[in-house]
Amino acid sequence: MKDEIEGVIFDLDGVLEFQGKAYPGAIELLNLLRSRGIPIRVLSNSTLKSRRSCAEKLKSKGFNIQEHEVVTASFATARYLETLNPRSCWVMLKREGLEEFSGFRHDPDDPEYIVLGDFREDFNFQNLNKALRLLCKGAKLIVMITETVDSSLGEMELTVGAYGKMLEDAAGIKATYIGKPNRYIFDITLDTMGNIERSRILMVGDRLATDILGAKNAGLKTALVKTGEFRESDLESPVALPDYIFDSVGEVAKLFR
Repeated sequence: MKDEIEGVIFDLDGVLEFQGKAYPGAIELLNLLRSRGIPIRVLSNSTLKSRRSCAEKLKSKGFNIQEHEVVTASFATARYLETLNPRSCWVMLKREGLEEFSGFRHDPDDPEYIVLGDFREDFNFQNLNKALRLLCKGAKLIVMITETVDSSLGEMELTVGAYGKMLEDAAGIKATYIGKPNRYIFDITLDTMGNIERSRILMVGDRLATDILGAKNAGLKTALVKTGEFRESDLESPVALPDYIFDSVGEVAKLFR
């Protein structure tokens, strides 16, 4: 089996770490893969983190990860926006993720594109109504992630995809979605891994609807770990079936021994 897998992509939250703590065996697994010369990528649907801040956070916990080995939803969205050569944009986003959009002309009053990420406390009536009016006047909508609910901090809360769908419905338009399970973020990640056959790359995730579904649609092998946001009920009517199921990320090392 170890000869068949030539690259590994890891989800971050719920797989390598959860609520600020690395899972047992996660650091050792990445070190094992490096010792075998197997390329590693971390693929996160985080919009708030840049590649830089995500890599720094992982390094502070003992992970040997470099910035170029990280792909976040904010980074992938910025690369997609770059292909459109926009006249102007309004990036509705907070924190380090904004770093990825430093090369664009920002105009919240007359944007060609509205780019929706995690706007935190600024997801208010004033800004949402402003976005609605701009969309009705012809602005186009790009939404960083599809997910509507986030439970990573313990309590359930609305997240980016919920606001994106609301604006789509209200304005009568169709948005472009970038993050997992959408194909674009996987293609961006795979482009950084060289010429490895997709069937020889393993995606390790904790969510069937994003990590596993998206990876299978992209032609990758998949491993589900029963940590993070995984629930046993997820397997009762699965949206996608993984190739492997492990109790935690440390057990993935069995594939390489």
